[in-house]
Amino acid sequence: MSRLEIILSALLFLSLIFNVGILIYTRNVVAKLLFVSEELGDLQDMVDSFAKHLKVVYELEMFYGDETLQHLLHHAVSLNEHLTTFEEIYSLTEEPHSDETEEPETEEPESEDNA
Repeated sequence: MSRLEIILSALLFLSLIFNVGILIYTRNVVAKLLFVSEELGDLQDMVDSFAKHLKVVYELEMFYGDETLQHLLHHAVSLNEHLTTFEEIYSLTEEPHSDETEEPETEEPESEDNA
C-alpha cells in the first residue's frame, strides 16, 4: 500500500466513526425531543382540564362572583393560552385530527359585583 492509500483509508475510517457518532447523537436528541413533546402535551391537557373544572366550580351558585376564584380562573386560562405557544412542539407526538374543529374555551367569565 502506498502512503496515499494509507492516508485515504485512515480518513475513511475516521469519517465512518464520526458519522456513526453523529447518528447515535441525533437519535438520542430526537428521543429526548419526543419525550419533551409528550410531556408538554400532557401538561397542556392537565391545565385545560383544570381550567374547565375551575370554571364549573366558579359557576356554582355558592361561589359565583368570588373574586379569588375569578382571578384563579383568569390565571389558569392565561397559563393555558401561554402553553398553546408550544403547540408546535407537543403536536409532534399527536396524530393529526382532520375532524377537530372545536376550539378550547378560553373566555374569561363576566364579573358581577355583589356589593
